[in-house]
This record gives sequence, structure tokens and C-alpha cells, in this order.
Amino acid sequence: MSLPAEPDHALAASLFSQLAAQSHDGAGITRDSYGDGENAAHALLAAAATSRGLEVRRDAASNLYLTLPGTARDAPAVMTGSHLDSVPRGGNYDGAAGVLAGLAILAGWRRAGVVPARDVTVMAIRAEESAWFPVSYVGSKAAFGLLDAAALEARRADTGRTLAEHLRASGGRPEPVAAGVPALHAAGIDCFVELHIEQGPVLEEGGDVLGAVTGICGSQRYRHAVICGQYAHSGATPRSHRRDAVVAVASLIMALQQAWVALEAAGHELTVTVGQCMTDAAQADFSKVAGRVSFSIDMRSRSLATLEAMDAAVQTARAEVARTCGVEIDLGPVTTSSPAAMDATLLRLLTDAAAHTGVTMRTMPSGAGHDAALFSAQGVPAAMLFVRNANGSHNPEESMRLDDFAQATRVLASVLGTRAGLPGSACSFPTRSSTNTCQSV
Repeated sequence: MSLPAEPDHALAASLFSQLAAQSHDGAGITRDSYGDGENAAHALLAAAATSRGLEVRRDAASNLYLTLPGTARDAPAVMTGSHLDSVPRGGNYDGAAGVLAGLAILAGWRRAGVVPARDVTVMAIRAEESAWFPVSYVGSKAAFGLLDAAALEARRADTGRTLAEHLRASGGRPEPVAAGVPALHAAGIDCFVELHIEQGPVLEEGGDVLGAVTGICGSQRYRHAVICGQYAHSGATPRSHRRDAVVAVASLIMALQQAWVALEAAGHELTVTVGQCMTDAAQADFSKVAGRVSFSIDMRSRSLATLEAMDAAVQTARAEVARTCGVEIDLGPVTTSSPAAMDATLLRLLTDAAAHTGVTMRTMPSGAGHDAALFSAQGVPAAMLFVRNANGSHNPEESMRLDDFAQATRVLASVLGTRAGLPGSACSFPTRSSTNTCQSV
């Protein structure tokens, strides 16, 4: 379909600059979940939407909804969006690109007097990054009434305050969230399409501008694993008498790498990462055998069977390393997220729109988790559009080109317009029926 109006790319460029200026911490971009950084970003986007005549509302979890009203207000809404929080000292585009793309589209349509057949809503989702609280998809889970009440007692390591305390300080209301009162209902959502930077090198190296995501990996994580051995003198303790936690963790990591290689050779698709590994700074010393090491394990795959196979390898390696190194290994609690397949119809609309726009696109999986997976798990047709990004993600060097972003936004606008029944739509008016999607609770 042809666009009813160009997205407001100048608005997006200005907001990217303002986000960078207000959230740079001297070493990178830090927009802490339910903290000053994320709160400031939400306030900036709400003000920009209000000044352009869009409806603005928030739910109990302080998720932000920016809506261009349609003629059929009770029809299932078309939704897009992403998150505005970042990891500590991250980049400016991870998450924010998806929110700004949606706002640019609605601002352009509003300025041109475009009225869709149904509501089109941009959702700025809270706390997608689990770097701040050990919980996946806080904002989207809360929006669907799915956040475990116990998660509200999780504490941020840097502040010592609970999620509930941070939520209340950010304008939210923990009580409805803890009670599982939903602000979103799957039947009230026609679709959810999330634009996001690619967080790896595939598009950049392949010369493709965009990626249409086929599926999102699930995860299994041991965030707080510990190996306990015995502290000893580095010069006076023979190897046969050592219970060295560093040797044990090194052995365990190599065993996991070998298991990963074997599973890949057998046709499995997965990643395995030990992202944290540290001795106890208060007790470890240059002249000591280490008696304690803390570490983490992050396993991701689009297949639950693959995650189960890798976890079995973790348990086998754990038992063997504990026996041979004379240590105790406590993996701690496990956290999980489910894999998600993207909607085939939306995938086709994305690829058709890219072809019509003349931009290069490939289909690809997402190794990282995204809120679109949570929408898909609730039965909402969901899709993701990746934009190439140099230098990876979760670091200050993220480098999305604004020309690429503009092309991606046009593709997203085409799909949203099609689903919203705008003139020139390439498909028939969607028929999902329900009540309004974003209820204030």
C-alpha cells in the first residue's frame, strides 16, 4: 500500500538527540528501569505525543500508551512500540527506536488529518531489560495481569529498593499489578508489531537494511550461581590438596562450551553465555587459592527441547566438576522465558512492504528476547522488524543510521496502515472483535 502520509522523521531525530542528552551518564546511555532515566524518557515521549494531539494514558504498571483514535473505537486496536529503558551504560537505540518509530508514524498521520478505521496505539513498555530487576518483561507481563506478585518484592541491587517501591515512585500502583488486574486483553488487540535495532552483526555484515523476524528465542538462566571451594595459601598448598573455585568454574565453562558445540553439530540452534564470573573481592587475593566464585549462565533457543537438552548438559557438568574439583556448586534459582513464533500474515506484510519500498530485507530469528514474545504468548498476532545497527548492542557504540531508520519506519507504517484499514490497504479489514485494548486500571 502507499503511505497515507510520511512519518515525522524530523520529530524522531529530535527525540533521539534529546534522549541521548538527558540519559548520558558520562560513559554511555543509562535509562534505569523505574528510575530517573526511564521516567525522564517516558515524560519526554508523553509530552511530544500530547503536543501533537494524540491520546496519552498510563496503566497501573506505568506503561505509556499513545493513541491515534480510529472511527471504530471498540474495534481491536493495532499496536506497535517497544521499551525505553536501557542496560547500564548501554546505547541510545535499543528499545527507543521502536517507540519513536511508532510516534513518528502517528504524528505524521495526525498532521495530515489521517483517521484510521480503528485505534492505532504506540506502547512504551516499562522495564524490558532485566539488568535492573531479575524479572523478564516486567511491563508487558504487568499489562496483561501476568506479573507474579512475588516479583514486586525483587530488589534493585544498586538502590536496595523493591520493584514495588520503584513502581510507586514512578507513578504506578503496585496493588492492581500484584492482584493481576489486566490493562490489556488479547482479544482487544488486532496485532502488535515491534520495530527494534538488530543487536548482532547479521544485517550489517550481509548488507541488508532490515530483518523480518521469524521467531524469538526463549531463555533459561541461572543468574546467581556459586562455586564454593576452600581458601588456601597459594605457595604452601599442593595441587592434590586444593579445592580451587577458579579451576572449577573454568572447567565448568569449558564443559558447557563443549556441550554447546555438540548440540550445534546435532542440528540444535542455541547460545550459551557466562556473562558474569567473579571471585569475592573481600576475600580473594593474589596469594590465595580462591574459595568462592560467583557466576551466571544464560541459555537461549527458539526450541524448548534444545533448552532442556542444554540444561541436562549443565547438570551433568555440574556433578562432574564438583566431584573432580572437590567443590560445591549451587546454581541457585532458575528464571525462564518462552520462545515465540511470529505471525505468518504479518511476516508476509512486512516482506511485501519492504519490496514495495525497495529496501533490502532478510528473514531471520531473534536471539535476544523482546516484548513481542510476550504478546505472541497471549495469542496476539505479533511481528518484529529489525533495523541494521553497527557495533552490536548493550554498549554505548550502537550505531543505527537514521536513513535506515526512516526506511524501516515507512515499512512499519505500511503494515500498521494495512491493519488499521487505511485507504489503499493491501488486505481486507481485520475481523478480530473485542472491547477496547487499553483500559485504565
